[in-house]
Amino acid sequence: MSVTVEFDNVVKDFGPVRVLHGVSFALEAGRTVGLIGENGAGKSTLMKILAGFETISGGSLRVNGQAMRFASSRDAEAQGIVLIHQEFSLAEDLTIAQNLFLGHEKKRGWLLDDASMQHESAKVLAQVGLQMDVNTRVKQLIVAERQLVEVARALLRKARLLIMDEPTATLTPGETQRLFELMAQLKADGVTMVYISHKLDEVKQVTDEVIVMRDGRLVAREDTHSVSRQQMASLMVGRELSNLYPPKAPHPATAAPMLKVSGLTVPGWVEDIHFEVHAGEIFGFAGLVGAGRTELFEGLLGLRPRSAGTIELQGKLTDLGSPRAAARQGLTYLSEDRKGKGLHVKFGLRENLTLMALERYAHPFLDTNAENAALKTAVDDYGIRTGNLQSSASSLSGGNQQKLALAKVLHPHPKVVVLDEPTRGVDVGAKRDIYFLIQRLAQEGLAVVVISSELVELIGLCHRVAVMRAGRLQAVLEEDQLTEQEHPLSRRLRRAPQPLG
Repeated sequence: MSVTVEFDNVVKDFGPVRVLHGVSFALEAGRTVGLIGENGAGKSTLMKILAGFETISGGSLRVNGQAMRFASSRDAEAQGIVLIHQEFSLAEDLTIAQNLFLGHEKKRGWLLDDASMQHESAKVLAQVGLQMDVNTRVKQLIVAERQLVEVARALLRKARLLIMDEPTATLTPGETQRLFELMAQLKADGVTMVYISHKLDEVKQVTDEVIVMRDGRLVAREDTHSVSRQQMASLMVGRELSNLYPPKAPHPATAAPMLKVSGLTVPGWVEDIHFEVHAGEIFGFAGLVGAGRTELFEGLLGLRPRSAGTIELQGKLTDLGSPRAAARQGLTYLSEDRKGKGLHVKFGLRENLTLMALERYAHPFLDTNAENAALKTAVDDYGIRTGNLQSSASSLSGGNQQKLALAKVLHPHPKVVVLDEPTRGVDVGAKRDIYFLIQRLAQEGLAVVVISSELVELIGLCHRVAVMRAGRLQAVLEEDQLTEQEHPLSRRLRRAPQPLG
């Protein structure tokens, strides 16, 4: 049975703050709708109401013509409505199969029917293109694999209305294409889909129509074929958005490197890596998921064991044993996993900001007034949108959490900063803010490393780009080789050798 939905003057309040202001529109059965808007526009909140994770404050929600007020996600799932969250909701210590059936376990008499659940889990993993033993614990999976488990779990729920919140943020191009093929199959079966994404080229590719939200309100609804990506971006931010990337400033490549890595090997992940980054330079790392980019820098920081190689920081040989030791020597790292490793989301904004520089505020007791002053400065400098400086990091939208995470790793005043997927899950307006911030850091004399899966982002931002595949460095491309027309990065990725091992 198909599912139709009508939102009628929907209002949502979080305490005194109103985040949805009378939203009204309908979702027609069997259609794929792109729901877009800046972080904080209200997209995810509206969809959480539909999926039973949030309660409605005013207005009404009708499903198949019947007024609904879901008390939980299980109530919504009983109506065929399933949400794939942007942030993972998996139990890390359970296996893939246990996660897929969590709360919906199959039984044979009084006992769990593990054989049946494992068999069905293997079938649905094959459907999403994840080749993995279903008894693998989720904590052993990389980010992209966890995303596919989330998709597989939604398919097991027999969704008739499927909401996908940034589903491709961690997927490779091949995995993304596999997801799009699944979406086409689901659409042919009559499934209604809501696709939330900041990747406007994907919205253009897979949706029938686009709904734009801004500041908790519906501002536009258009057939996808009649609106360009540039028009979508302008509707999202409420102004013309041009010059997404700042002009590249020259950097003194002849100066001594701020960071020099020679022969670095992280067993099982990367082998014999050499590179250097100079003050004022934005140095990119390109490669598909699993190429070893993140693992390279985790090894450099002491988060993974390394078996060989030397590291020079500001011209001195060093052995970085931990992120704390690295920060003290002038190197900080922003993780690609914003909520898992980048922030303590249950902590306040102040606690997150100053966590890497507590020595500055303890004399010997913690000076919270100085911390609060630093927070006010950071909110202004990084454009962090929050209604309350005393709120927790979890209360911020994804883009504002990312800005807070950036402020945190820059607060110790590093000389070298490594940013791993700095714009993942961030809207186009926030992306532009982050790009201009990165350029500002380089102009202030920092050496900036950007790891990104978006080739256009690296081309638009970086002075040089290192291309990795299967744990090996394939090439370092100079600025004059970074052109969208030729896409030499793509060719380098395709021509690389097979994985390690």
